Amino acid sequence: MRIIELNKNRINELVELWNNEFSAEFPMRKELFIQNTFEDENLFLPGSWMALDNENHIIGFIISKRWQDPTPVPMPTDYGWIQVLVVSEKESNKGIGSLLLEKAENALKADGAKEILLGSDPLHYFPSIPAEYEKSAKWFERRGYTYIGNEYDLLANYDPSIKSEMPQLEGVDIKVATIEDKEGLLDFMNRVFPGRWEYETIRYFQKGGTGREFVLLKKAGKVIGFCRINDDQSPVIYSNVYWAPLFSEPLGGIGSLGVDPDERGKGYGLAAVNAGISTLRSRGINRIAIDWTAIVDFYGKMGYEIWKEYRKYRKKL
Repeated sequence: MRIIELNKNRINELVELWNNEFSAEFPMRKELFIQNTFEDENLFLPGSWMALDNENHIIGFIISKRWQDPTPVPMPTDYGWIQVLVVSEKESNKGIGSLLLEKAENALKADGAKEILLGSDPLHYFPSIPAEYEKSAKWFERRGYTYIGNEYDLLANYDPSIKSEMPQLEGVDIKVATIEDKEGLLDFMNRVFPGRWEYETIRYFQKGGTGREFVLLKKAGKVIGFCRINDDQSPVIYSNVYWAPLFSEPLGGIGSLGVDPDERGKGYGLAAVNAGISTLRSRGINRIAIDWTAIVDFYGKMGYEIWKEYRKYRKKL
């Protein structure tokens, strides 16, 4: 066996190994792997490696990230992330995963990382370890990672014969954004949600977004809230539709969601979600996912149930 640096030229083999191990729950698409790993400026190649067997086949890989994107948004610079660690089940218990993790951790520490998070990276695949991989969670615990809580993906299936009405609010305009709303939306994100959501919105427009992935709440022409929506026509594969290949019918996504602090407590968040649902359903989408959330009860009011569960882990260096 030998360890070499992660190589985009072997993308087909990387995706094949992923799907050999995870496709029943998390089917990987080549375009998603390229988008979230190789096209992410935060990919940390010194901490990303592939393990090869004697026939030069990939039998394991690890991908790590550090914040490196020059976009001027406040993101944590003392974190390192392990985006994913995959080892072929046929090659388990040979120390391959331990060796890959050690190399990634050493590189992240040498680059100044003070803490490592499992998942939750920019352009992540997982908020952290899927709950069904309990053995993996225990494996990381033995290597110094600490459990810090749960996150969930939620799912709802709507009856196509029952229409979802667009909510109405006195004094508030609810609309699907257009490109003319770009500057107002970016200003809102910078002012109210600086950091990850702002970064994702900037990146959305950089990738050709026209606004159709945002439902806006506006008061006197000013954005006071939003709900992001996603489908198979979106310019980026967003996290709540990563696993769309699991379904034969279209999958839509709801979230992120936010309201100006000065306007909270008025039911605007619930209205924004319902507006997002109504918009997706008007596009013929009746199966809708919400990813990476802990507010299960809030979304439960709209019929959402837990679909996937994740256990969050971190390690201080």
